[in-house]
Amino acid sequence: MRKAFLGLVLTALALAVAATASAGRSSSAAIPGCAKSSLNLLKPGQLTLGTDNPAFPPWWGGTPKNPWKTSYPYSGKGYESAVAYEIARRLGFTKSEVQWTPVPFLRSFAPGKKPFDFYLAQVSFKPIRTKAVTFSRSYYDVNQAVVGIKGKPIAKVKTVAGLKPFKFGVPLGTTSYDYVVKYIKPSQQPKVYDTLNDGVTALKNGQIDGLVVDFPSTGYITAVQVPNGVVVGRLPTRGGQEHFGLVFAKGNPLVTCVNKALGAMTSDGTLKRLERRWLAGSAPLLK
Repeated sequence: MRKAFLGLVLTALALAVAATASAGRSSSAAIPGCAKSSLNLLKPGQLTLGTDNPAFPPWWGGTPKNPWKTSYPYSGKGYESAVAYEIARRLGFTKSEVQWTPVPFLRSFAPGKKPFDFYLAQVSFKPIRTKAVTFSRSYYDVNQAVVGIKGKPIAKVKTVAGLKPFKFGVPLGTTSYDYVVKYIKPSQQPKVYDTLNDGVTALKNGQIDGLVVDFPSTGYITAVQVPNGVVVGRLPTRGGQEHFGLVFAKGNPLVTCVNKALGAMTSDGTLKRLERRWLAGSAPLLK
């Protein structure tokens, strides 16, 4: 009887230790004050995330599945997908509890009801945009860059001043346009395109000399979309450091917990590690 009783006691102790360890792991993944059940979500127990479609590498990766084009946000591949899933994990969500919905870029920060808990698709923080939506803290500090065609005169430019004679294209609603008109000040008015794809096509067809986009996007453009393309150079920071933020419906308190996750990811080096993995690359800085 004593042996049987001792066995029961040891089994109970083992189960208690296992339960304690399991509880420790669960609590360590959650952010204090941000229990999943207390978060302001579209659907309880589910994190609904939005991004543009198509979503391009190196921000996104994976083999596309309907309705997604070019990449697959559910893959966890690419910088933004990886960042999103790491935030989700730190808020206590499993991968199966994350759902993605395609939302056009310009609608993400337009006034109105949002079909997502938060959105990410290289949306730069701008004070004017905060009238309609709420932004998180930075998850990536960005520089703009110029893509041209190999062998063309623009490919030899080494300075910002040297860009003035050329005709540029920029995607609609991006900070690329602001940079061109404020700091490059070209002799010709830049062409504005509804989508990045339209701008890429214009560059390939010789309708513009250079396309201005965020630097990480230049890798996919020159490697896949415009094989004879070349990164003329990165543009220096002017008027304050530009950064990408997650977009929330105006006033959504969820941003507080997400900012805590991003803060921890900055402090423990996670964002830098993901940046090195997915956004590696270099190009000369134009003077």
